[in-house]
Amino acid sequence: MADLPGSVLFACTSNSIRSPIAEAYLKYLHGSRIYIDSVGVRGLEVDGFAIAAMEEIGLDISRHRPKTFGELEDTNFDIVVSLSPEAQHSAVELTRTMAIEVEFWNTLDPSIIEGARETRLGAYREVRDRLIARIHKRFPTGPKPV
Repeated sequence: MADLPGSVLFACTSNSIRSPIAEAYLKYLHGSRIYIDSVGVRGLEVDGFAIAAMEEIGLDISRHRPKTFGELEDTNFDIVVSLSPEAQHSAVELTRTMAIEVEFWNTLDPSIIEGARETRLGAYREVRDRLIARIHKRFPTGPKPV
């Protein structure tokens, strides 16, 4: 098994699309080995297109309850992964006096895409798939390469 952190926090602007997707997928992969949470700079209800995109791969995020940085009960994470510039700023501010690794995975906000339902859902699928690929690369499930 690869060396995994003990805890990971995903952060984005509203904790309604990108960070819940990343949180749910990393929990699916490593939820029994890593403590995983997510936050936003602001908290909005989970996005319906995000729910639909995750349902397509068998993961349910419909019960996700968004929270903000200020609502975190524990700020002692090994890694904070920010998914938007606004979240990156908040993550750096949160961790400036702590020995916490901060990674910036700048990720498109799919809610800005306009068009027909299928066009919009396609943007959410693309964000989901890119986050999944990045999670597999950063938090692999197999042995660490020699």
